[in-house]
Amino acid sequence: MTSLNRDSWLESLRASIPEISPADALIRQAQGSLLIDVREDGERAGGTPAGAVGLSRGFLELRIEQIEADRGRPIVVMCGSGQRSLLASEALQRMGYRQVMSMSGGFQRWKAEGLPVTQGALDADAAERYARQLVLPQVGEAGQAKLAEARVAMLGAGGLGAPAALYLAAAGVGQITLIDDDRVERSNLHRQVIHADARVGMPKTESARITLAGLNPRVRVEVRDERLQASNVERLLADHDLIIDGADNFPARYLVAAASRQLRLPMVYGAVERFTGQVSVFDPRRVDSPCYRCLFPEPPSAAEAPNCSEAGVLGVLPGIVGLLQATEALKLMLGIGEPLVGRLLHFDALAMRFRETRLPRDPGCPGCGSHVTFHGYADIAQLCAAAG
Repeated sequence: MTSLNRDSWLESLRASIPEISPADALIRQAQGSLLIDVREDGERAGGTPAGAVGLSRGFLELRIEQIEADRGRPIVVMCGSGQRSLLASEALQRMGYRQVMSMSGGFQRWKAEGLPVTQGALDADAAERYARQLVLPQVGEAGQAKLAEARVAMLGAGGLGAPAALYLAAAGVGQITLIDDDRVERSNLHRQVIHADARVGMPKTESARITLAGLNPRVRVEVRDERLQASNVERLLADHDLIIDGADNFPARYLVAAASRQLRLPMVYGAVERFTGQVSVFDPRRVDSPCYRCLFPEPPSAAEAPNCSEAGVLGVLPGIVGLLQATEALKLMLGIGEPLVGRLLHFDALAMRFRETRLPRDPGCPGCGSHVTFHGYADIAQLCAAAG
């Protein structure tokens, strides 16, 4: 067997793979060809040809079918200087793609010839930090930019808010506003994983801020050491893109539900008790979406709805439900998938079973029914007590 050095190997590839100039690549792109930039994420952070799809060479064979399943579509492959694109083109040919071309000179030549460039939205730190997320076709740089611009109001920095906030910060959500007036207690630590033993007695919002800043310093964390009330609910929740409900009491949830409708902000609902939990999404932007009061028309009594301190909770359960809430929030911010609108997801930890229940909009709902007139916010703690 004859061994080839690098130069002779590249020459052998050029004999079987057409090479075209950047100008020709631009023309072919306008005619419908797919332009793929196989440079690494950090390289593309400095800019990429307008309209090119970023797909790192190492993930090409794994991801190309998700981006383009049609083996007959013309594909132009480019890299930094025109060598990796030859190797990538050969790989595509072996996978059955029939019209594959390599762009000579790569991005260096494209830029030197003054062809259109889109500046990378991500710097080198972001490209490395979110690398495993960026390779998902449903996310990419455009989706990551959406996350960076998003603002999430997190009601509660406890059992549900802790895991949800951790994963939203890790994913690169631009701003997380933590709303909680409680302090860290040692009994919180078996489930509220955002806190630490050394921070017992500290306000939960500040403890959570320290953890989130250590995880991802790019995320802006705002703290609001306030209890949600009728007098402040709109001020605290306005100017956000969605609300994650991590409350542990019905008065707060009814206030959030009302503000969600008035401000037209999606509400990602979650609740846990003992070994069970449930999750749903109430999105007032959709005419088919129910609201929280379609599920709970009137507040139950305190005896009917004990909180975690009274009923107990398996420590991992809020983690599971909080992560489901974070997943729904990311889907809403990215505009992907099918959110849990009109569906209530139940989780039974002892049986390790998920069950889904339809939750249609109730025409007679006291919250979103067509007959309802909004008369302002009201604190309902008294109603909960009266119901008992």
